[in-house]
Amino acid sequence: MAVSGFEGFEKRLELHFFGDDPLSNINNNMGLRLLDFESIEQVLRAVQCTVVSAVGNHFFDAYVLSESSMFVYPTKIIIKTCGTTQLLKSIRPLTHFANKLNLKLCGCRYTRGSFIFPKSQPFPHTNFKEEVIYIEENLPKNLVYRKAAVMPSKNPCYSWHVFAAGDQNHRKKSNSDVTFEICMTELDRHLARKFYKKAGDCKTGDSAGKEMTVLTGIDDINPSAFICDFAFDPCGYSMNGIDGDRYSTIHVTPEDGYSYASFECVGSVYDDDVDIIETLKKAVQVFKPATVSVSTTSNSREVWVMVARAMEPLGLKCRTFAMDEFPAASTVVFQTFTAARRK
Repeated sequence: MAVSGFEGFEKRLELHFFGDDPLSNINNNMGLRLLDFESIEQVLRAVQCTVVSAVGNHFFDAYVLSESSMFVYPTKIIIKTCGTTQLLKSIRPLTHFANKLNLKLCGCRYTRGSFIFPKSQPFPHTNFKEEVIYIEENLPKNLVYRKAAVMPSKNPCYSWHVFAAGDQNHRKKSNSDVTFEICMTELDRHLARKFYKKAGDCKTGDSAGKEMTVLTGIDDINPSAFICDFAFDPCGYSMNGIDGDRYSTIHVTPEDGYSYASFECVGSVYDDDVDIIETLKKAVQVFKPATVSVSTTSNSREVWVMVARAMEPLGLKCRTFAMDEFPAASTVVFQTFTAARRK
């Protein structure tokens, strides 16, 4: 818990691995999913969070954490944590446990927005420079292509921080995936109240979470997704959605004065534009925020057009646009939007 309030803005770490033994077939296609729960708990203890709920399918495992989410694929792991967690302290133990599975780190991407309460963040998250130094000290030497940048905004409170690294064989993003990271602040007060547990409510976090999912319309964002949700006490909400090999995730800090919500999903550059636009619109409409920042990571330079087309009908005007290239991540586009009635 931060001194002035709970820090909603997440830190996000994505690590990619490869197996150097072609006969192992990445441990029968399970790879990192073979990590036992004790090892996962050890990683999360370093970060200072715990697992509260989990679900998996044929493609990956999804964990709702006490502070956000984690997704484990055979050769990729994504951890997203809020509050005063120490996310970057997961790099070393994760690399260690992956090595035991004959998997080597080949790509790393760390992203975050600007903290609401930066002075409450512990080392190594005290500032972006310290974060970059810490990451580089904990990455193996084979990740020789490295880049760090702060993507600016007209309002410095909404800058986007990116560090990416890749080895000789994985310095360029080779697939068609698109990752959307949406951060929303100043949520509609009436809608934010839906993420509070009622006084005297004895429901479990799981059952209260399911109720919030339906009450807020989150279940309609992607009706084909299986949702694993959780409500915190006295307020707050997290959910992971699973749809084939794709995930989506939402986290809500509804407290007045520093309300925040995030929505993240993965798609493809080959997806129908209308479907992507509709998904993004539905997610933002759940919260009706005054300010939205969107980061897209993909091989396409045109995805940002779909983001703008999704935001504009909601009365959100684009205030900032920035684009940059990163190793192992390709193109990152960062946009900020504010309600047209507010400057």
